Amino acid sequence: MPDTLLRLDTLEPLRARVAAWRREGERIVLVPTMGALHAGHLALVAHARAIGQRVIASIFVNPTQFGPTEDFSRYPRDTEGDLALLAGAGADAAWLPTVEIMYPAGFATRIEPGPAAEGLCGRFRPGHFSGVATVVAKLLNQVGPDVALFGEKDFQQLQVIRSVVRDLDIPVAIEGVPTLREADGLALSSRNRYLAPAERATAPRLHAVLARIAEGLATGAEAGPLVADGIAELEAAGFGPVQYLEVRDAETLAPVARVAREARVIAAAYLGGTRLIDNVAALPG
Repeated sequence: MPDTLLRLDTLEPLRARVAAWRREGERIVLVPTMGALHAGHLALVAHARAIGQRVIASIFVNPTQFGPTEDFSRYPRDTEGDLALLAGAGADAAWLPTVEIMYPAGFATRIEPGPAAEGLCGRFRPGHFSGVATVVAKLLNQVGPDVALFGEKDFQQLQVIRSVVRDLDIPVAIEGVPTLREADGLALSSRNRYLAPAERATAPRLHAVLARIAEGLATGAEAGPLVADGIAELEAAGFGPVQYLEVRDAETLAPVARVAREARVIAAAYLGGTRLIDNVAALPG
């Protein structure tokens, strides 16, 4: 790992380093991650470099956002490889809190987010967004950045975080960054490595179906029939269960029947044992 990347694993040196940068008038951008970095994460770091003077990437696999039947124990971890990628991408520091630092003995506070967390992933992953909201609030308070970047692939998560920051008056700008995709349209994700070769060949159908629905919505078509056809196509291709495929308002996440302003066609579906999520912007014609 190059010497230019600071590895910080306790709060005191993290806050001292951030305070020194602030005294120099530098704009600080945080890129929160759970590690297992890929090109999508590195695109966030590149964007952070473009909008700020100092970039901190956090790596923390947060246990409180995984359900009892989910993949916390097998979630991919490669800290040294991640640090090398961050150094190559130009990050200034990596914040590597342990579970003991994030949730010390006696920790008893959780944030319960509001309407943005209802439905979609919130329906199928009880407690997930409480875990997300709590850990992100802690990361923002620990680092104290000017801006924090999140990928738009986890669009509901992005809106939950925006609502938490707004409601709790956390002084940080939350910016969503467009999803980075493979050449065949598959959204980059740390979980893509779970896909068997045949599943990997099928996986881009998810994005293709969402894009086709968005095109139909732009003509003024009603969401219901388009969504029903999309679910049938995914199931015929081998996806299942399709947990949800819906059209939601891009700001409020309220269900949308016809698109009058920007919406999102948003889905979660299993392909084999791998849960894939994706979304596509839908604009009025």
